Amino acid sequence: MIKEISKYIVLIFIGVAVLSCNKKDIYFSYQTVSASGWNKDSLLTYNVAIRDKTLPYNLYINVRHHGNYPYQNLWLFLENKDMKGMIQKDTIECFLADEFGKWLGTGAGALKEMPVLYRQQVIFPDSGIYQMKIGQGMRDSILVGINDIGIRVEKAN
Repeated sequence: MIKEISKYIVLIFIGVAVLSCNKKDIYFSYQTVSASGWNKDSLLTYNVAIRDKTLPYNLYINVRHHGNYPYQNLWLFLENKDMKGMIQKDTIECFLADEFGKWLGTGAGALKEMPVLYRQQVIFPDSGIYQMKIGQGMRDSILVGINDIGIRVEKAN
């Protein structure tokens, strides 16, 4: 009896996991930052495969940080390389806490996750692999408190 109930519980969890997957996502990957801190010279690299160049896409940067992160915001340097080797550089600011110091985003305990919309309705000129690199742009040579940085690309509405 208990074994049969356990089977149903497992099936329910699998069903919820499958249904909760975002069908709009075409790429979602995290890179873990060193536990000793994120060096100013360390770049995180993502290879994003774009198959349909006719669709518009939304790009997000996801930041996972610990409660010991010492700042309200995070500056990031982005480097995007297209199929022809052309490099586009950008700088963005991610707000991780409000003006009162309350963490934004979601998460339980000390680990918080904050998705930041980077670009909307992007049309990639070619199909293929686009390389994105992200570095931290804070004044600290070694930035503590950041756990992971992710990139999510989804089909836009």
